[in-house]
Amino acid sequence: MSLDAVLSRIDADLPAATDRLIDLLRIPSISTDPAYKAACDQAADWLVADLQSLGIQASKRPTPGHPMVVGHIDGPGPHVLFYGHYDVQPVDPLELWDRDPFDPRLEDTAKGRVIRGRGASDDKGQLMTFVEACRAWKAVNGTLPCRITFFFEGEEESGSPSLVPFMEQNAAELTSDIALICDTGLFQSQSPAIVTMLRGLLGEEITITGPGKDLHSGMYGGVAMNPIRVLSRIIAGLHDDNGRITVPGFYDGVPELSAELSEQWRGLGFDHAGFLGDVGLSVPAGEQDRTPLEMIWSRPTCEVNGIKGGYTGEGFKTVLPSKASAKISFRLVGQQDPHKIRESFR
Repeated sequence: MSLDAVLSRIDADLPAATDRLIDLLRIPSISTDPAYKAACDQAADWLVADLQSLGIQASKRPTPGHPMVVGHIDGPGPHVLFYGHYDVQPVDPLELWDRDPFDPRLEDTAKGRVIRGRGASDDKGQLMTFVEACRAWKAVNGTLPCRITFFFEGEEESGSPSLVPFMEQNAAELTSDIALICDTGLFQSQSPAIVTMLRGLLGEEITITGPGKDLHSGMYGGVAMNPIRVLSRIIAGLHDDNGRITVPGFYDGVPELSAELSEQWRGLGFDHAGFLGDVGLSVPAGEQDRTPLEMIWSRPTCEVNGIKGGYTGEGFKTVLPSKASAKISFRLVGQQDPHKIRESFR
């Protein structure tokens, strides 16, 4: 059967496929917050049931954290493993949402019709794109084209602590000829992309402790060291004036792009002004001797993901806090050693 017939089937089934995705998006499977453990279980159960409806032998597998979903179907040719994740990021700050993040809706925008809801683009939308492609292929051809393993985890947004142990314990079952990852995007809305490099991740949370309790600035201001002041100096010192990361030895193992690859990237005509303009920015803030594409595709990063300390409610409270903390993450490339970088950062 021709590929055109499968694509036509996908088009014809788009309303039903969209409804299935919206059902999955309604499940608040936030992996990093223990309050949503039951929702993560629910999302895993939903995926197991959907895979089983396609004749795939699927099951929910327990881990010390959130469960894995594994499904198998036999077929000729190579063994393909498809990976995705069903967990999502937290939704804070809620005031920036126009509606409940877990009440997804189709919306018309200047760039076309989109689905607005947490997880629509990371990673439930991509995950279901693959499942729907398999659904359409089977509807047209009766069987799937090869042996496929579906492998969905529920902790990607919280560091995947259970992933490697689970893969090691089930290596024989998960070993495949080809592994596909769907947690990526297109270069442009009409330009497909095959991603060949992904950056790794190192996360640190630091807490600065000063006085034994919160203090009144009218009595202790000026004489007591403020933990927020110390934390601010640490954060400010992580980059120099040219956007380069100052952690000692940070760039050890960072490869340079080949001349061929650099030329290919320049030929893409990447519109970095439009890329930044979409989110209300205009000036690239990374290493100033690098192109914007290098910054987001091949260079390591250091970012502050959250800060906490003192009084942050309505009104004003003249407090010197006892503690201040920050969450800091590093995107790593090439042969950078996360253990050495962690030690150097500390």
